[in-house]
Amino acid sequence: MTVRRLVLILLSALFLLALGTYIAGEQTEVAVLRTFDPDQTPHDTKMWIVDYQGHAYVRVGRQGRPWGERAHAHPDVELSRGGVATPVHATFVDDSPTLQAVDAAFRAKYGWVDWWFGLVLRSHATTVRLDPRMASASAS
Repeated sequence: MTVRRLVLILLSALFLLALGTYIAGEQTEVAVLRTFDPDQTPHDTKMWIVDYQGHAYVRVGRQGRPWGERAHAHPDVELSRGGVATPVHATFVDDSPTLQAVDAAFRAKYGWVDWWFGLVLRSHATTVRLDPRMASASAS
């Protein structure tokens, strides 16, 4: 077997692994979080989501992700699940029992793909709780 053939086999295997991971990740619920720049320019980001004790949770996979930075600076964001947009407030969570429970919820919901993403993409993940905001009262 030639070196060229080995390289092609390796690259094909990596491509198929990446494609399979992407497809598997899209088979379970994927939400859209809309964050805003300081000038209120919206940015939509697809992400996984779990529910724990009546709250929705998402994770910033690695520090410095633009959507996480925007949510931290401007925590009033919008969450779309099943095509329904809801105004929510993003709260960054740091208590260990909640972090462990939410991690377990992600593992239970997304299975081996969550493990795989954790291995290759996630580094120092940050957990974010999304709480519904009350609609603004309109002036009469």
